[in-house]
Amino acid sequence: MTKIGFIGSGNVGKAVAKLAVDAGNEVLMSNSRGPESLGETVAWLGDNASAGTVSEVAAQADLVLVSIPLNKIDSLPAEQLRGKIVIDANNYYPDRDGRIPDLEEETSTTSELLQDVLPESSVVKALNHIYASEVLEQVRPESGAARALIVAGDDPDSKSVVAGHLGSWGFDVLDLGPLSEGWRIQRDTPGYVANLDLAGLQEAVAKAKRYADMSPSELSGGVPAAGDL
Repeated sequence: MTKIGFIGSGNVGKAVAKLAVDAGNEVLMSNSRGPESLGETVAWLGDNASAGTVSEVAAQADLVLVSIPLNKIDSLPAEQLRGKIVIDANNYYPDRDGRIPDLEEETSTTSELLQDVLPESSVVKALNHIYASEVLEQVRPESGAARALIVAGDDPDSKSVVAGHLGSWGFDVLDLGPLSEGWRIQRDTPGYVANLDLAGLQEAVAKAKRYADMSPSELSGGVPAAGDL
């Protein structure tokens, strides 16, 4: 039984936690409001779920999924996350997060920024391009191709661990390569929140364009997708 921690227990965190519990894992939930605010969520998740402070969850979990607004990542407990695999499920929304120069200039990605904040953790990009409402609906069907999700990361072993969990939860997995390639599945790219099988996702990420190369009609204006976080 793997202990999977969640820093951020909104729509995405709750949906992924449910998949993890159903696959036989223990989940540890946290948010900025404190564990007392998570009683209803823990009850819904069942006996293998509990709540704690952000620092407690970071220290106790084997791996941790972060789904908090990008402008809050500097508050993460780097010491407690030392040596842990940290899944980055975030996207950049300027209207929510404020303008971040490295992302505006496309010299970095959300996951690379998170890796900078957590230099002794191993960050893996995953679960940022599926609506929270679809996480529980689009696991592997009884027939036909599964929905595919990406992983990206600089450490192959960490990517393999995350890919293994995604596979056990019912998804096919596409390895994008290093964290720097995570831009290929960011907001407004062809694969973002699209329900695609493995071949379709491979084609979509290959077609991805940088924001600087997009026309105004291709840009959403930085408004979060429905159900994000």
